[in-house]
Amino acid sequence: MSLALPRPARRFPRLPWSARISWDAVRPRLRRLPPVTALVAVIALLALPLGHGGPDGAGGSGGAGGAGGAHPADVVSALAVLYCAARLVRDRRRPLTRTAAVVLGLPVLGTAVAALHAFAPGAGPAGLGRYLQVFVLVPAAVLLLVRRRGDVTLLVWSLVGLALWQGAVGVRQYATGTGASYQGEQVRAVGTFGPQDVMGMATVVSLGLVCALGLALGRGPLRPRLLAAGCALVLLAPLAFSFSRGAWIATAVACAAQLLLAGVRRALGVGAALLAAGVVLVGGFGIGSAMLQERVGSITRVADAPDRSVTDRYTMWAAATDMWRERPLTGVGLKGFPEHRDAHASLALSAGSETGGAGAAYVRQPLLSPHNMYLLILAEQGLIGLLALAGSWLALLVLGLRALRAERRARPGPGPARALTACGLLVWQLTDFVYADIGGPSTVVTAVCLGITAHWALAPAAEEVPGR
Repeated sequence: MSLALPRPARRFPRLPWSARISWDAVRPRLRRLPPVTALVAVIALLALPLGHGGPDGAGGSGGAGGAGGAHPADVVSALAVLYCAARLVRDRRRPLTRTAAVVLGLPVLGTAVAALHAFAPGAGPAGLGRYLQVFVLVPAAVLLLVRRRGDVTLLVWSLVGLALWQGAVGVRQYATGTGASYQGEQVRAVGTFGPQDVMGMATVVSLGLVCALGLALGRGPLRPRLLAAGCALVLLAPLAFSFSRGAWIATAVACAAQLLLAGVRRALGVGAALLAAGVVLVGGFGIGSAMLQERVGSITRVADAPDRSVTDRYTMWAAATDMWRERPLTGVGLKGFPEHRDAHASLALSAGSETGGAGAAYVRQPLLSPHNMYLLILAEQGLIGLLALAGSWLALLVLGLRALRAERRARPGPGPARALTACGLLVWQLTDFVYADIGGPSTVVTAVCLGITAHWALAPAAEEVPGR
């Protein structure tokens, strides 16, 4: 006689046939999505409030491969790279041209050499992976996954949308006093990145503003250009409330470069209009808090009467220079700056920066980076690493300007929006690296922007790749 065991109860009720999703019905829709959707997903994940980061905050507290852990956007960026590789294998396409391979592959040289003599056993692979992600793999994936001009527009508008969302959160934090701590008040706009990634929102908003200005200045229909100009004006408020002097300077330099590339007359007209609006708003109506005015005025006093943050930055710059003099060719190794900092820094360096507010507790954050990407590379990778990375960026800038010049010769005018956007993004990044370095969730945006620049500089200017 057999014993019939009772069947276990279903954990979830059975869905009716009308509510079930057939994979055969979903698969054709997924195939119709453009490959650039994988990169848009990376940008969209940065809009999620996923809590506050660890000590690998943007602005240099952790450098490449810090201890803050991987953000979901970093994970999806790795999946996008794998997806790009799978498409290349399936389509049997040539991955990159010889010029693109050389320009994008230059950073591998200095980074690999510095990883061999890293201070800690696990620091070399972690730092190498971070540098390859930001400066090689993700830009190459953008170059290969962006197939049409419409894909570039979609990616750029995604960056503008992310900047508007983070800026809206930041303005609300400033207006309600729920932002990060600044001069004893919780008014600093940090978006969803938290106070320990205090430069995250400033980076995203600045890059979104540069993208919006490039879309507004380039050729195209009038209505999208007006919409982009309005977005650029809206993003000025959260950029101001971020209290980030480095982001202000980089944005001003990048926007000025875009205006000059679009035409001298247009640059003079827009500059005069902005100057008049600033005089009316600040001088006539008194718009702008005392904190904001003091922060703007402190830019001109960084040499005569620097504050504590500027003094710490100068001290760490001097320490990075001493490290480079100790090992001029190869540097002290990846992730070696925190280990060698105390041996080279003077007594003027404070114990750390204080962060708090925006829903996070008070934390004294250690200073683990010189807050200068060029000096960080020089200290940890030596002349080999700096020449390789800076050579790659300089090549992208020269090739991008040459492509814009050829485009304007063929079609006189301000140039295409994607060209002005790409050149502006690279100029912003090269300027911001004087005051900051990589680290934190916003670093993946840097990688995507470098990919947009690489697509304009390295892909044929009039290329329209047909779909399969």
